[in-house]
Amino acid sequence: MLGWKEYVEIGGLIAYGPNRDESYRRIAVYVDKILKGAKPGDLPIEQPTRFELVINLKTAKALGVAIPQAVLVRADRLIE
Repeated sequence: MLGWKEYVEIGGLIAYGPNRDESYRRIAVYVDKILKGAKPGDLPIEQPTRFELVINLKTAKALGVAIPQAVLVRADRLIE
């Protein structure tokens, strides 16, 4: 079980974690506010809002792991 989809893309089995692209966009908004004069201590702390479940079916097959259909249908992305 991994936290970033990029690890599954290179052979990991399953990743569930925040969407990195969305996180980077939120970071850019914070940097913009700080560069425009906002005090970092005055900015609210935000939690990720979008999480992704990515499953590598090729790795599952190589490991002999059967992924339940209920999990497969919930996946945001399946790598075959």
